[in-house]
Amino acid sequence: MKKKLLNFFKVFFVVVVVLFGLLYLFQEKMIFFPQKLAKDYKFNFNGNFEELNITTRDSVVLNGLLFKSKKPKGLIFYLHGNGGSLAGWGSVANAYTDLNYDVFIIDYRGYGKSGGEINGQEQVFSDIQMVYNKLLEKYDESNIIVLGYSIGSGIAAKIASVNNPKALILQAPYYSLVDLMKHYYPVIPTFILKYKFETNKYVEQCNMPIYIFHGLQDNVIYYASSVKLKERIKPTDTLITLQEQGHNGISDNPEYLMELSKILAK
Repeated sequence: MKKKLLNFFKVFFVVVVVLFGLLYLFQEKMIFFPQKLAKDYKFNFNGNFEELNITTRDSVVLNGLLFKSKKPKGLIFYLHGNGGSLAGWGSVANAYTDLNYDVFIIDYRGYGKSGGEINGQEQVFSDIQMVYNKLLEKYDESNIIVLGYSIGSGIAAKIASVNNPKALILQAPYYSLVDLMKHYYPVIPTFILKYKFETNKYVEQCNMPIYIFHGLQDNVIYYASSVKLKERIKPTDTLITLQEQGHNGISDNPEYLMELSKILAK
């Protein structure tokens, strides 16, 4: 009986180790859900926009869209969520161009027409910093607002923390990906997570105004994530709760648009 029990635990241990190993090796498949587009894909959006291609240090070409307002006061650098591509994300631009801000949205590696594949946190940060540097050739940093939605919120907070944009806007942010894993998958050890995206630490290093928007009905990134982030940001920074809002569609929310107009008018 003892031998059978011992053999059971040995098999169980091997299965667990293999399972955690697979989770480590293939975690990108569980975090990022890119939509790939053909290189000759033609974007179709209302208004004035152009494609920009930015080459990374390791010669990967990232594809982005710059949406132009008629009388731009500055630029919104929009870092999108973990699914889709610019073919869908471009639809958020009107919310900002209508308020006289240009909008630049980049597809991460492996998304849309961008080349390569995501394989590490520092790679993501390096890519987005290079994109940010390119934007500084066109826009004064004092007129750039970094905005991150969902998975993009941690990336946006990191970029803001090591630069000096006018403001940082976070839509449906997580406290960190480690915290999110503990919340939804407490049995999985967090040490296997390659992508920490520690928003809680990045916001503490931000000197610019921070505005957090989170839907109370969000069932993807739990609302208390932003409540905890509020404790990490400056007393002058703001958490705005969108009462009837879920995870998707924040840029179309009337209350969000009303608050956004006040922010962009400053």
